[in-house]
Amino acid sequence: MDIVNEILEKEQKKAEKYKPITVEKHLELELDVGTLLAFDTNDLDTKLLKSDNQRDAYLQSLARDNTQLLLNKIWELPTERIDEAIVVKLPQPTTVLPRSKPVPKPKPLTKWQEFAKAKGITKQKKDKLKWDEQLQKWVPLYGFRKAAAEKEKDWLIEVPQNVDPMTDMYEKKASEKSEKVAKNELQRLKNIARSRKVNIPRVGLPVTSDKANATQLSTAAVVAKASTASLGKFQDKLPKEKEARGKGVHELIPGKVRKRNAPIPTPQMERENNLNLIDRILNKRPKIDMDKAVSKHIHKEQVQRSEEKKSMKPVKGKGKAKGGNVTNFSAKKPKAGKGQRNPNKKNPGRKRR
Repeated sequence: MDIVNEILEKEQKKAEKYKPITVEKHLELELDVGTLLAFDTNDLDTKLLKSDNQRDAYLQSLARDNTQLLLNKIWELPTERIDEAIVVKLPQPTTVLPRSKPVPKPKPLTKWQEFAKAKGITKQKKDKLKWDEQLQKWVPLYGFRKAAAEKEKDWLIEVPQNVDPMTDMYEKKASEKSEKVAKNELQRLKNIARSRKVNIPRVGLPVTSDKANATQLSTAAVVAKASTASLGKFQDKLPKEKEARGKGVHELIPGKVRKRNAPIPTPQMERENNLNLIDRILNKRPKIDMDKAVSKHIHKEQVQRSEEKKSMKPVKGKGKAKGGNVTNFSAKKPKAGKGQRNPNKKNPGRKRR
């Protein structure tokens, strides 16, 4: 009986450790399997949440039950086996999640990848190690250990008969390796230019003046000016010359600093910026220059007084009344005659006193 009780206790402990996959809820969870998201709208037990001893255990059990319901929903989808692993294809998500940065674009295919895709060439797994008969050990196909093995194997290099016997074969091998590295780098840059749809000249045919466009010519002129000791500070500009703009100009011109794009603000920063902008607009008051306003008012009064004095200036009229001479205040100054001056008549000039 002791053995039976011991076995029953072990089974009971196992049952307590591994809970069943069936979970009962008053309200069903809102599941979005596409984003592995679950919304639990059931009420929480406030007594367990307020108690310090049982709060963590309650939250862990709640998270476990909701995760179990989500996994049960996932296993209802069709499955397939890929490389000894069971894979489930998730449906399209129904919940739109916000992103702080835009969705990354797919990496464009290289020239070799496009060729392999067109010809149906598939990538096959290769062994990481290869047996070397000369060293009598397994050598990796790439990495620093491969370079160390090559250096150990090439401790002595034979000079061929058709080569000068004084040729340094180690230097020749290093130059050939650097040429391969440069060729691979050139091919990488070509792939980048082709993915960005940038026209580049063929190898050995530099861009000439009859084939270059206005942007290339302006960039070349700015780079040539900035190549001086003063970085083009004392170089004169043409009358209609414009500064070169575009991608890569800051990298060609020495001392040119590219303006970095401002980081994407968080919702809290954006809210503070909008509130500060509203406060500046509402609290904005016009700036009044009192000295300028007073001087303008005084000038206006002086102009009005001078106009009044001119209009009140007495002009003697030709007619006479019973009281004597008549002063006409509204008479205007007579206009000058429209006759032509006689060039033959000499002007005696003004008499000096």
